[in-house]
Amino acid sequence: MTLRIHRFLPSTQVEGPGTRAMLQVQGCPIHCPGCAVPFTWPDHGGISVEAEELAERVLRGPEVEGITFLGGEPFAQAGELAKIGRLLKREGLSVMTFTGYLLEDLRDSDNQDYLDLLAVTDLLVDGPFKRELLDTSRPWVGSSNQRYHFLTDRYTSLRERFADIPNRLEVRFAPDGRVTVNGLAEVSDLEALFEDLL
Repeated sequence: MTLRIHRFLPSTQVEGPGTRAMLQVQGCPIHCPGCAVPFTWPDHGGISVEAEELAERVLRGPEVEGITFLGGEPFAQAGELAKIGRLLKREGLSVMTFTGYLLEDLRDSDNQDYLDLLAVTDLLVDGPFKRELLDTSRPWVGSSNQRYHFLTDRYTSLRERFADIPNRLEVRFAPDGRVTVNGLAEVSDLEALFEDLL
């Protein structure tokens, strides 16, 4: 089995605690209205990569404390992500996973791949993005219904510190002139940023 991905960053400081690798999967069955990344919805987009190759890229890359899985919808490819998570956790790295599903529904499912991905996840953010509940006051989440779940003890110290962790953006300029942005911001923040760059 291969993994369908949209984007891989070997190092980022805006997609979870500390410096992390980031894997954005391709494909999402949820299609939240107002989603910031609807181009990750189609299953046929992105590129195909082996789980072991991605884990090796993380381990050979810049020093990071873990990896963040986001989407698209990570649980649509839970089995392969769980494999990556197991390989990285053996080396002491952490796993953060975003999902539009609810933790309770994932746990109650009979899907072993879902349970395997939960088993390697230290910090889970669950719940669909809801445009009418837009809220960027907490780090890494876009709407007030979304929840943090500490599935291991690794990041429980963050529980009382969320108010001190700002949302940030990273802007990258590629040699071919493309500009990419990752992180979380409201549209007005992005517009102001790009106005300043012009």
